[in-house]
Amino acid sequence: MSDREANRFSARAARYARVGANVGGVAARMAGARLMGRGPNRSRNAAELAAALGGLKGPIMKVAQLLATIPDALPPEYVTELQKLQSQAPPMGWAFVKRRMTAELGAEWQKKFKSFEHHPAAAASLGQVHRAQAIDTTEIAVEIGARMREELDYRREAKHARLYRSMLDGVETIRVPRVWPELSTGRLLTLDWLEGRRLLEYTKADLASRNCLATAMFTAWWFPFSRFGVIHGDPHLGNYTVFAEHGAPGGINLLDYGCIRIFPPRFVGGVVDLYHGLLHGDDGLIVRAYETWGFRRLSRELIDILNIWARFIYGPLLDDRVRTIADGVKPGEYGRRQAFQVHRALREKGPVMVPREFVFMDRAAIGLGSVFLHLRAELNFHRLFNEAIEKFSLARLEQRQAQVLAQAGLAAPA
Repeated sequence: MSDREANRFSARAARYARVGANVGGVAARMAGARLMGRGPNRSRNAAELAAALGGLKGPIMKVAQLLATIPDALPPEYVTELQKLQSQAPPMGWAFVKRRMTAELGAEWQKKFKSFEHHPAAAASLGQVHRAQAIDTTEIAVEIGARMREELDYRREAKHARLYRSMLDGVETIRVPRVWPELSTGRLLTLDWLEGRRLLEYTKADLASRNCLATAMFTAWWFPFSRFGVIHGDPHLGNYTVFAEHGAPGGINLLDYGCIRIFPPRFVGGVVDLYHGLLHGDDGLIVRAYETWGFRRLSRELIDILNIWARFIYGPLLDDRVRTIADGVKPGEYGRRQAFQVHRALREKGPVMVPREFVFMDRAAIGLGSVFLHLRAELNFHRLFNEAIEKFSLARLEQRQAQVLAQAGLAAPA
């Protein structure tokens, strides 16, 4: 059956053209101000840039969200406006929502809900969320993820959510919504509603609260990876909210499961090997880790270059003391020196083929690191990491992974 809602090339081209014109107008105004010797109106330009990017659902808006995530990457006026795109993106209108719901659940879809709010509770780069109640009054409030892009597979995202409920079962500081399969399709995902406040609202909370949230984020990322070979990879802070207990932050809600990566156990083994290699100065373990990940024909010089970046990434995990993630380095400068060194050295000694998995790992690491930078958490990351990899075993990981993937209806990684 043909799909009348298909994302046609002509429609995409038109949207990109409109956004390009709007962004170009902002750029032209800034250039004109410089020529006339006037300072640019950054607040106005930032607002108009955010409005232009927000009108385009998809990857360009994802880039804007990512830039707003990294502290000091942009002037404060731009950060303020672009942060709104994380959870306050321009929503799709009610007419579009009705068409999509009809296409997914049938003409009488509204009879399947006791109530369905017309205005979205949140709008993201690839879709939006509506608050609703199911007809069965014994069921709790649900979150309706009405995602709009054809490329996204919400049946798989539902399996990801079930996967995370299994992996994090019993972890009280992390909440994962339940999936409602009878109200979900390939383009519609219905989940439990999780009450919470934006994570960025706690950046000025007391240190104990900030540390509580940072520890929960660390657990939400490293526990599934070290025990099951799975990571939650969407970096921007709009995908997490904070739930309260007894008037204080109790932990985090995980809200989005579209960007999940399942790794073969041996890949996780390489992460653990590299950690121990760097910690104990064991070159054999370091080389084995790189080779496990697929690096080939590595000379001594190239290994030394890769180790510059590795020691930066692993730095907080190797340091057995309470510290911030940046440890006194300005957030805007954090990692720049190492990135420059590696880039310059690889131009001289490379090239080296970086395995494809690292694109996803780096994306996730940016998100996790930005949370710690924003919260200014002071933790012993070394001890947290060692708790996550305690009694690590490839055989145990493989067994655990196979069990939770089977429960969620997901295939093992190639």
